[in-house]
Amino acid sequence: MTVAAPLLRSMAVLLGTAAMIAGCSQEASGPVTVSVIGSPADFSKPLENLPDPGAKLMLEATAQGLVAFDASGEILPALAQRWIVEENGRSYIFRLRRAEWPDGSKVTAGDVTRLLTARIDALRRLDPDGPLDAVEAVVPMTGEVIEIRLSQPRPYLLQMLAQPQMGLLSRQGGTGPYRREKWGKALILTPVDRASNGEEGEEAKAAGWETRILRAERAALAIIRFREGRAEAVLGGRFADLPLLVPAGVDRDAVRVDPVQGLLGFAVTGKGKLLDDDGVRRAINMAIDRSQLPILFPLGGWAITEQIVPAQMDLPRMPTAPDWPGLSLDDRRAAASAVIRRWRSDNGDPPPLRVALPEGPGATSLFALIRHDLGLIGLDAERVGMKADADLRLIDEVAAYDSVLWYLGRVGCARKVHCSQEANAQLHAASLATSAAERMARVAQAEALMQAHNGYIALGAPVRWSLVTRRLTGFMPSPRARHPLNHLFRSTN
Repeated sequence: MTVAAPLLRSMAVLLGTAAMIAGCSQEASGPVTVSVIGSPADFSKPLENLPDPGAKLMLEATAQGLVAFDASGEILPALAQRWIVEENGRSYIFRLRRAEWPDGSKVTAGDVTRLLTARIDALRRLDPDGPLDAVEAVVPMTGEVIEIRLSQPRPYLLQMLAQPQMGLLSRQGGTGPYRREKWGKALILTPVDRASNGEEGEEAKAAGWETRILRAERAALAIIRFREGRAEAVLGGRFADLPLLVPAGVDRDAVRVDPVQGLLGFAVTGKGKLLDDDGVRRAINMAIDRSQLPILFPLGGWAITEQIVPAQMDLPRMPTAPDWPGLSLDDRRAAASAVIRRWRSDNGDPPPLRVALPEGPGATSLFALIRHDLGLIGLDAERVGMKADADLRLIDEVAAYDSVLWYLGRVGCARKVHCSQEANAQLHAASLATSAAERMARVAQAEALMQAHNGYIALGAPVRWSLVTRRLTGFMPSPRARHPLNHLFRSTN
């Protein structure tokens, strides 16, 4: 292959796609057009903008890991074509499929070992007690085979490896399943197997329906683009943008809601005498009227919660409930007000609580509710952006794997959340346990301690929605909120 061949192929793809954009992008033979709610930075620097939906989608589309999720949440082969689990779950052996980096060089087991080791080390710093805690080494066995060795079995390892943040990137980019080319403010995504299957000097051609036109844009613009028929799907919808749908006049049948689990609530991230007071954190948690949330965000099946962990999952018992849900809201607020009066008498007027929220009308409504409820117990609140210093910071994330460890890790000490050191010690002890029973017994103790600590103010499950035209097939509600672009196709009927 000559040096100019990749450039010729890229030019051919762009010119061919440009013609389709101009003439038939909404026809059965044209590219599938998708908007994702976010910003261009999600595409240009995806690792730095996680967990934004646009960043996840870009990694998923252009930088696959060893395995991936399908839309139903099942594990699929990606860079690894198959794998086996040996030694009672302590050895995962992956055979890599044939793949190339964007510069045309072959992906080797050595490349994958180096990149995967660096990614695991980075993620372990954020989730030190999760499925990657037991990884002892990633080693190349042959040029096409790697092994991940564990000190102890971790049943959720594959779910973690399927996360977009486990996508492997060289300096030139990832291995697909798409190659990206910039086209104005949009991206054109071409399947890797079609972009690189030409002979030397031969122009590659991809059928229009195989390509994707992808934009990252504000929710309002994405919704209007969809309503006007200029996009066939909008992905990445969250609670903050949900109120835009009704005034935009979008067909209700086009709205698809994902049945996700995860965290939607406030992490206590402020420092100082006020929030270091156990009674004050408990008072804040008690004061919020969660019964108003389904009115703000009317979604069928969406549930509010006061607990960190929404279900038993791998706990040896049901999750710990707070000690106050049996009280009436009036009694809860009376008790919370007494705590704040006591604090004020000892320390003077408390400072306003800085509440970090994203932009969007749903977030504005949520802040109004929080400010009202805190005001009733004698606390003031002011809204700040997500990048500002904050006392209460919104967490709005889908669970990466189906374990209580994800929930505890996401609101634990490693994430700079106001945490229980005793609970943290139990989690560390759990990672060293030599049996599954001992491990989960330690985790259960940590869960009870973290719930009682009130370092996280739970509100409900995350909200994830999409807009999809009837023309698209392959879309299904996803428990992971993952909608791979290579699974979306246009119906010819």
